[in-house]
Amino acid sequence: MSLPEVVSRAQWRAAREELLVREKAATRARDALNAERRRLPMVEIEEEYLFEGGDGKATLLDLFEGRPQLVVYHFMFAPEWDAGCRSCSAFLDQIGHLAHLKARGTTFAAVSRAPYTKILPFKARMGWTVPWYSSYGDDFNRDFEATLVHEGELVERPGISCFLRERDRVFHTYSTYERGLDGLGSTTSLLDLTALGRQEEWEKPEGRASALGAPAGSERVRYHDEYED
Repeated sequence: MSLPEVVSRAQWRAAREELLVREKAATRARDALNAERRRLPMVEIEEEYLFEGGDGKATLLDLFEGRPQLVVYHFMFAPEWDAGCRSCSAFLDQIGHLAHLKARGTTFAAVSRAPYTKILPFKARMGWTVPWYSSYGDDFNRDFEATLVHEGELVERPGISCFLRERDRVFHTYSTYERGLDGLGSTTSLLDLTALGRQEEWEKPEGRASALGAPAGSERVRYHDEYED
């Protein structure tokens, strides 16, 4: 097994400071990329998608739970499978407490093509409380390219799609798949994919930090049991 070179503390410090310069450059580049993502145009959703969840039938608008934004995780679980994808399960295990997303006007939910009768027992086995809906018999997964046709067969792939609503109008703002999910799972990483971002004053473009009529993002952080939502 190849291990790092053993050096003195002074040598390690010098190498660490050299790397830190590149890490800070990568952070600034990521901030610029996130700003470009927030400048993307959006597409109004006119299709009437229908899902099934714990409270029965639901529309795409219902998935927002009344909040301005929605992040959907396309969980690989085909109708003929007996259990959900292992990698998708590992991803969902990483999702933090949803109260922090909700406090910034963002709902998180998983969607799969498997019937809800298969999703429910698997969700219970995994011990998850994340909202999870079935799009069985609907074109939602195919329309948002989480299910593709390859050599005449349907193939699943993991992904995330972000939506924004204005009253009863729903807009698609962003999607990413497969390696685009690397490093995601924390509250801030998911907010970075959305049109409103973290809602911090320093973010570009300006004017979205107060989009929810509340203090900037970091000023809203509480213990998860202290949020009023």
